[in-house]
Amino acid sequence: MPQPDNFPLLDAFPASAQIINVRSGEIIRRDQLQERVRAAAAAIDFQTAQRNGPVVVAEPDALDMLIQLFAAWAAGRVAVLVNPGLSGEEQVNVIAHTGAVAWYGPLRCDFANPDGVAGAKRPALTSDEPALILMTSGTTGIPKGIVHSLRSLSARLTLNVAHMGREPLARSLCVLPTFFGHGLIGNCLTPLAAGGSLHLWCSPQMGELASLAGIMDRYHITFMSSVPSFWKMAARISRSPAEPPLRLHVGSAPLSIEHWRAISAWAGTDQVYNMFGMTETANWIGGGSLHDSQGRDGYVGEIWGGQFAVCNEQGVIAEKGKGEILVQSPSMMMTYLNAPGVMTESFMGNWFRTGDIGEIDAAGSLTLVGRTKSEINRAGIKIQAEEIDMLLERHPDITEACAFAIEDAASGQAVAAAIVLQTQASVTGQDIRQWCRDRVRAEAVPSVIYILDAIPLNDRGKIVRDQVRAAALQSVSPS
Repeated sequence: MPQPDNFPLLDAFPASAQIINVRSGEIIRRDQLQERVRAAAAAIDFQTAQRNGPVVVAEPDALDMLIQLFAAWAAGRVAVLVNPGLSGEEQVNVIAHTGAVAWYGPLRCDFANPDGVAGAKRPALTSDEPALILMTSGTTGIPKGIVHSLRSLSARLTLNVAHMGREPLARSLCVLPTFFGHGLIGNCLTPLAAGGSLHLWCSPQMGELASLAGIMDRYHITFMSSVPSFWKMAARISRSPAEPPLRLHVGSAPLSIEHWRAISAWAGTDQVYNMFGMTETANWIGGGSLHDSQGRDGYVGEIWGGQFAVCNEQGVIAEKGKGEILVQSPSMMMTYLNAPGVMTESFMGNWFRTGDIGEIDAAGSLTLVGRTKSEINRAGIKIQAEEIDMLLERHPDITEACAFAIEDAASGQAVAAAIVLQTQASVTGQDIRQWCRDRVRAEAVPSVIYILDAIPLNDRGKIVRDQVRAAALQSVSPS
C-alpha cells in the first residue's frame, strides 16, 4: 500500500506535543503518533481507493478517534466525527446525509465498508478544502453538519494559543468526548498545537470522578475545560486539587456567578474562564475570567480574533449595545452541509448570527444574556430563559435549574422551570416562587415549578430545553 508522508495539521504541532492515556498509562510522542497515523491513512487509502466521499470517524476510544481523524486528512478524506453510541437508524441517517464511503467505529446498521482495492494514492488535504464535518443537532431526521477547512481550524488553534498562553497548556486534561468542538478543538487540538502534553481521560463515569483531583495532582494538570454540569458533579464528588491548575474553562452552557465562584473555590484559582463559542466558529471565540467579571452573570470578555457586533430590536447593526450577537471570525466554518437555506438565514451580510442575546459595553467586552430561540414572550414582554436558570441556581436548596415557556391562555406564554433540589431539601414550589418575587420582576417569576430527580443532558453534557420541557410535562404534578 502507498505510504502517506504528509500529515495535515499534525505536522504543524511542535515536536514536544504528546498524548498520555490516563487509563492505560501509555505515552505517545508526536513522532509515534505520526507512525500510527501513517498506518491508518494507508489503510483508508486501500479501503476507499475506488470511491469518492468522506469517511465517518466514530471510535469509542479518544486516542483512536484522534488517530483516525489525522489519518483521514492524510488520506485526502473529509472526516465526519460523530458519537460512537449512535443507534443503527442514526448511523443510516448520517451516511445518507454525508455520502460517507466508510465508517470507522462500531456499526449498528447494514452499511458495510468497501473491500480493499489497490489504487492510486490520493494527496493529503490542502488548507482550503473541506476537512471536518461536525454534527450539531440530533442525528434522527436530517442532521445538521458544519463543515470546516484546515485553514479555519488552524486559525482557531493559533488564536486559542495566543490568548491562553503556552504555559497553561503545558499539561491539559481532556474529560469531554472528542466528537464535538469543545472536546476536540478546545480540549485536544489546542494543547497539542501549543506543544503540550494532552492527558486523555474522556467521559469519566460517576465512580471514576471521585479520583479527579488525584489525577490532576499526579499529572500536575495546568489546564482543563468542561461544561457546567461536569463541574457541579466534580465539586460534589471529588476533593479539591492540592495543586491548583493555572487555568480552567467553563463553556457550552450558561454560567451563573454563584456557580462560577463555586468552581473557583473548588479549584483554588480565580483563573476560571466563562467561554463563548460555537461549532460554526470552531469552538471558542472569547472568554472572560472570574477575576475580570465584576460579578456579572454571562461575562465572556473580548473576542479572540475577529469582531463582535449587535443587531438591535430595530434591525440596526452596531458596535455597542444590546441585541443579537453577530460575529466575524477567521475561524468561521465553510458552510452547513447540504443546507443552503440555513446558510442564508444564518448571515446578515458578512456577519454570522449567533442566536445569542447579549450586551457589548463601551470597552468592547461582551456579556451574554440568553438565546433567541429560548426567549419567553409573556404578553409581549421578553424574558430570557437563561436569566431564570441563573436566578434559580442562586437558591441555596437548588442544584440545577432549566426554565422554558409553556402555553398560557391569558398571556400566550408563561415561565415554567424544572429544578433539582439539594439532598434532603424540603422547600416547595410555592416557597421558591416567593423567593423569586423578592428578586426579580413579576412577569419573570415562574408560574410553574417542576421538581425533577435530574435535568436531562444530551451526549455532550449540555441541557436541551425541549427535552427538559418534555421530561417536566411527563413528570408528576407541578408545584
